[in-house]
Parts: sequence; C-alpha cells; structure tokens
Amino acid sequence: MEGAEEELERRSKFLSSLIQKKKATEQQEQHDSLNVRVRASDMPFPLQNRAFRCARDHLDSMPGKLDSKRIALALKKEFDSSYGPAWHCIVGTSFGSYVTHSTGGFLYFSIDKVYILLFKTAVEPLDH
Repeated sequence: MEGAEEELERRSKFLSSLIQKKKATEQQEQHDSLNVRVRASDMPFPLQNRAFRCARDHLDSMPGKLDSKRIALALKKEFDSSYGPAWHCIVGTSFGSYVTHSTGGFLYFSIDKVYILLFKTAVEPLDH
C-alpha cells in the first residue's frame, strides 16, 4: 500500500509541475501581447493582469505625449475601488523611489518605455 501512495504522490507532483509550466507560459504570452515586462512583484497574477490591462488601455488612448498623471490616477482609482483604499501609483519614463508596501501589494513593471510602480500601503487607525 505504501508504494501505491508514493506513486500517487509522485504523479500528483508531476501534474502540478505541468500545470505551473502551462500557467507560466500563458502569463508570458499575455505579457508579450501587451508589451509588458515585470521588473519586480509580489502581487497575485489576477491583480497584475488587471494593472497591465488598465495601463495598456490608457496608454493606447493617449495620442501623442504621455500623460503620466492621468495613468497614475486611473490605476490608483481602479485599485482603490476594486481592492480597497491605500493604493499608490508612480508613472514615468525615469524616476527613483523607495517604498514600504503591504504584502501582496507591490508591482513594478514597464509597458513600452513607460515605467509603472503600483503598491498598497497598510491602513492603520490613527491614535488619538
């Protein structure tokens, strides 16, 4: 019986690895289609994809000059309304930053030559 359990565990691990590879391939294909490059992240994939799509849509709607403030505000509003308050966004072609963020709430990526930092800070009650 022990041999059968080991074989089942081995097959389960193998299937899990195939599923992970398939998800990674699909994720990369989506990044390529949007011209996205993830620089750093600890954000779940569904949230990342939402940020990529929102940023891509706003970039595509801008004829001519980049409006960094408009993209940053759109991403902030999108994430505040969908995932609660305390989201922040920095957009530009060149910037530096050092931020503290909530676990699972950090994404730094580029689309074309535009860099976007989206992060959530912890919301703490004010002491009176």
